[in-house]
Amino acid sequence: MASSNDCDPLPAEVLPVGIKVLIAGGFGVGKTTFVNALSEIEPLSTEEMLTAVSAATDRLDGVENKATTTVALDFGRITLSPSYVLYLFGTPGQERFLFMWDELSEGALGAVVLADTRRLEHSFPAVDFFERRGMPFVVAVNEFDGAHRYRGEEVRSALDLSQEVPVVLCDARVQSSGIRVLLELIQHLLTTRSSHGTDTDQPLLRA
Repeated sequence: MASSNDCDPLPAEVLPVGIKVLIAGGFGVGKTTFVNALSEIEPLSTEEMLTAVSAATDRLDGVENKATTTVALDFGRITLSPSYVLYLFGTPGQERFLFMWDELSEGALGAVVLADTRRLEHSFPAVDFFERRGMPFVVAVNEFDGAHRYRGEEVRSALDLSQEVPVVLCDARVQSSGIRVLLELIQHLLTTRSSHGTDTDQPLLRA
């Protein structure tokens, strides 16, 4: 028999702590695919069809066959443990939506910058964004079918990244590959926070 206490809200101490990370990068690098492959819930996606109206402002070089674009954000969730939940926020890739990145990055602990070596120059705005704000990030090279393969150190040199920024190779379509990227980011966050003595001053989200 159910008691009246069944409807009482759970005490705050048993609710999991939310950890927010951004999935960023240029248009068509695989951010939506990355979030979709990892999320344990039906991911929120705000993809819209590209139209002739946006042709004058959107850069489609190298992805001419892409028919949709994210106009706000992607969102997914991964339960790490009963105590921690990871929230994935995918940024829009088109330059005309860069104004949204500041709001999306509010409260984020770190970021994954997805890169496509066929259009590596499209990664510079994301790298610059996180470097300027001092937000830890990793660069994940999404190895598209048919694309030339480069070593991580070659990508680091091409993007002029410091040695502290991890560069990993991945396939955004594959869940296990995405998990390895997130583990690399979490390790980078722990290393960065430990080296700067900021174990407790970064806010977390309460789910």
